[in-house]
Amino acid sequence: MSETTALMNPDRADRAFPRLSALSRAGQLLAFLGLAWVALAPNQVLAAENSPLRVGISPVFPPMAFKQNKELAGVEVDLARRFGEQLGRPVVFVPLPWEDQIAALNANRIDIIMSSMSITPARGHVVAFTRPYFVLGQMALIRRDDRGRYALGFPQPLPGVVGVIKATTGEFLVQREFARTKRKVFTKPEDAVSALKKKKIDLFISDSTLVWYLAGIHSGDGLSNVPMLLSEEPLGWAVRRGDEALLKAANDFIDRSAKDGSLLKVFRRWGATGE
Repeated sequence: MSETTALMNPDRADRAFPRLSALSRAGQLLAFLGLAWVALAPNQVLAAENSPLRVGISPVFPPMAFKQNKELAGVEVDLARRFGEQLGRPVVFVPLPWEDQIAALNANRIDIIMSSMSITPARGHVVAFTRPYFVLGQMALIRRDDRGRYALGFPQPLPGVVGVIKATTGEFLVQREFARTKRKVFTKPEDAVSALKKKKIDLFISDSTLVWYLAGIHSGDGLSNVPMLLSEEPLGWAVRRGDEALLKAANDFIDRSAKDGSLLKVFRRWGATGE
């Protein structure tokens, strides 16, 4: 039988060229599956877009993220809700201890960390950061009567005992820059404030947004901030490495919000700019 005859008669072709026939059927199957994927892909993308956006948040850093009348509030909460609106996805907040945020992200328990996280090289090895949406620094909260100690800056070692929040850039800064200083670690800012008022610590170092906020609400208790920064740190949101779609969407949201002024408006609403 000639090759031409086999091609003209499918039944005879199968017998004459069984391998070619099998490959042809496999090709048809792959083509079918490819068409099925094309048909299903838009629905899968739509499902992803409509699925809840799980936002990891540690509500212990006012005015960025905290609880007000038992409800989540603050800069990050407002921005997360606006971001969810842009994506067309409902937002589900997942409150977590600060030190558990990155582990939860990489374990796929949350989709994004929006919780006043400083962009650092060490964190950048395990998460993907957006571009910065705000720049802050570490600042000290003190008793107003002690302001004279810091008129010329921060002495080495720092006087007395320094309070810090566990696993924050404030703790890392004190370990690095003031290694000889005694420090006490807290898990909640209000505990550090209470210790400061009771003279169990002599200053509390944390994000400038938090220190501005605490100095304002505890002014009547004799607390004040030292009006100088110990560092300069960009804040970013974190997504899993490889989640390029969400990273791009978050960066687009930051760009748009910065250009139209809505980003600054949210920070000012919560008194997070020190103005």
